[in-house]
Amino acid sequence: MVKFSKQFEGQLVPEWKEAFVDYWQLKKDLKKIHLLNVNNNNSSTKQQNSFLSNTLLTSLKKFSLFGLQRRDHHEVIHVHKKLASSASKGDVYETELLEQFADTDAAKEFFNCLDLQLNKVNQFYKNKEREFLERGESLKKQMEILIDVKTAFNQQRDKGASSQDSKDDPSISCTLSCEESIGDRTEEEQPQDNSTDEMEKNEVAYSESPRSDEMRKSMAIKREDSKLRTMSGRVFSCQGRNFGINIPLTTPSRTFSAIGYLVWEDFVNQSSKKCNSAEGGSKLRINKAKLHRAEKMIKGAFVELYKGLGYLKTYRHLNMLAFIKILKKFDKVTGKQVLPVYLKVVESSYFNSSDKVINLGDEVEELFIKHFAEEDRRKAMKYLKPHQRKESHSVTFFIGLFTGCFIALFTGYVIMAHITGLYRRQQKTSIYMETSYPVLSMFSLLFLHFFLYGCNIFAWRKTRINYSFIFELTQTKELKYRDVFLICAASMTAVVGVMFVHLFLLVKGYSYTQVQAIPGLLLSAFLLFLICPFNVFYQSSRYRFLRVIRNIILSPLYKVVMLDFFMADQLCSQVPMLRNLEYVACYYITGSYKTQDYGYCMRAKHYRDLAYAVSFLPYYWRAMQCARRWFDEGQKSHLVNLGKYVSAMLAAGTKVAYEKERSAGWLCLVVVMSSVATMYQLYWDFVKDWGLLQMNSKNPWLRNELMLRRKIIYYISMGLNLVLRLAWLQTVLHSTFEHVDYRVTGLFLAALEVIRRGLWNFFRLENEHLNNAGHFRAVKTVPLPFHEVDEQD
Repeated sequence: MVKFSKQFEGQLVPEWKEAFVDYWQLKKDLKKIHLLNVNNNNSSTKQQNSFLSNTLLTSLKKFSLFGLQRRDHHEVIHVHKKLASSASKGDVYETELLEQFADTDAAKEFFNCLDLQLNKVNQFYKNKEREFLERGESLKKQMEILIDVKTAFNQQRDKGASSQDSKDDPSISCTLSCEESIGDRTEEEQPQDNSTDEMEKNEVAYSESPRSDEMRKSMAIKREDSKLRTMSGRVFSCQGRNFGINIPLTTPSRTFSAIGYLVWEDFVNQSSKKCNSAEGGSKLRINKAKLHRAEKMIKGAFVELYKGLGYLKTYRHLNMLAFIKILKKFDKVTGKQVLPVYLKVVESSYFNSSDKVINLGDEVEELFIKHFAEEDRRKAMKYLKPHQRKESHSVTFFIGLFTGCFIALFTGYVIMAHITGLYRRQQKTSIYMETSYPVLSMFSLLFLHFFLYGCNIFAWRKTRINYSFIFELTQTKELKYRDVFLICAASMTAVVGVMFVHLFLLVKGYSYTQVQAIPGLLLSAFLLFLICPFNVFYQSSRYRFLRVIRNIILSPLYKVVMLDFFMADQLCSQVPMLRNLEYVACYYITGSYKTQDYGYCMRAKHYRDLAYAVSFLPYYWRAMQCARRWFDEGQKSHLVNLGKYVSAMLAAGTKVAYEKERSAGWLCLVVVMSSVATMYQLYWDFVKDWGLLQMNSKNPWLRNELMLRRKIIYYISMGLNLVLRLAWLQTVLHSTFEHVDYRVTGLFLAALEVIRRGLWNFFRLENEHLNNAGHFRAVKTVPLPFHEVDEQD
């Protein structure tokens, strides 16, 4: 049977852990009382006898002639209910001991802690309930506005059906006011992302209206500065009501559309000094696509609200169980009857007696079923309560099967390569090492990285780090660590199997011209399988990966989320793999594999320049993401982070120049630029990404909150990260293993960088999770598309 403490820890909301009952601290206090009772056997025996006599008397009183339960004037405790200083804090409970315990001080300490937990739970529940109720009211207003706009849209479409061609896109032509919206902005209407702690503190909320001219001017400046970030400054009139529309610029089309609107508005403002609704106004067309985006945003907000309400119900249920369990243990240890008295107080407290969350959950279900599920409850529950995919034992079986096949094939490949002397410095093996080995090296680095990602998922789950929420993954479609291991084992089995057959054919006497197409076909097969449109072999994950790669390549134009820049950081550690991919693609696309002219891609200037550009691309993409995040959020820390990737590009550029011209001047420049970039990266790794090296921390050189119990792991990880960051020294030292080809040495060093990135991933998400937990963020805050504007504004 699973202990309640394990069950409690496994079911609580990770981001709200600090707000739950501190069950472990209460157990420690009980343990102190228990040890004191053990040391006082005689007194404990007397207490047990008195307890039996008291229970006998109380039972006789219960079964009295008149069936009345008289109040025992010798209660063990009495809980006082006091009103707090402010209404927002709610009631405060304090327990008074009416009987002597074996150790009164220990009992007082226990009940002080218990009262503190009860007051904390009530306060947190009340705050979260108020927050979700406000979100619910905002969403109800959003639904009313959406229904009105859709009704007007349908009427406009019906009117235009007779006069316009049916192929034209019907739209509502609404008057666009030149006045900027100063309508109230609730926190729910502002898009938030899972950023670090210091970024959260600098967020600007528009929840208070300006009271003076100075504040009004400052608000106008801030709105002018954020025009391009959203389309929230646009006010349109529909059915006699003025609305502002807030569509985040998450895609290139929306970004270019916003730029077009701003250009047109500037043109209108320059052409007319005064603007009125009759002459000076411009037209804002609300077409079907914009309505669909607004409806999708509101739908996502309903799903997140319902998820938050479910978390709050879990919060209430688990805390109630924790109070019952700990009170039962107290009665068992002390021999007193405290449970009936204190439990009655807990049951009547706010977090257990309030039914507003349940009522709001029912309302959300009704609205979602009516407006988003076509009155189909089962369809609505697929969005509101998605069922997690069950883990199958067949996955574990195939992991073992493919792992065994991979080990057997890899062993055979290594033996055959050793016999033929492929990996030694020999002229006769240079063709294989230049043409076929890059394919094996590329796949090895790729699936090593993927295998480490599976290890990260396993570690995140063990430490209760909510990576699904951080990456905004769909619970029904996300990859589990077993799925990742299966993909790695199956893929590497296929790769090594094909390369084994290729090498076997070469050993048997086949010429390179006859078998050289095999590695190219292997790469083509993987690329075709990645874009396969059929719903086989994790289609949703494959397409999600392709969308993330698209967002990275077009990073300045797409809004950057956690998964995007996390994946871009992974690409920064895969520069050798990308260079191998570029070379192999050049080798097969240009037809060099037919003539065995493997040096063509190195001689041709445009291909050589492309190879150098590939080395810069991951850092360039990451720098553009930092620029976009600074543009969207206005945080200067993103510009500082951008400088880190610029320094990495400069260091990479000096290395490329040094490879071309090996002179002492370029060598000194490589050392200087690489040292600066390494120090920059190490500082950002330890302080910003991992949140370590806090001077005032209770854990020396770490941080206050740690997910791992053993602190030595953090110190070892910091040392490993430092050592592996210095891999660039190989460029200067030119260290190689004796009689081993330099390409094998390069693969080994590239694998060390991939391992460093896998280590970095765990602590990066640990820090992100702790930031979310520090702000009690368990659900995503979805920006809302509409806000009503008063005519006076």
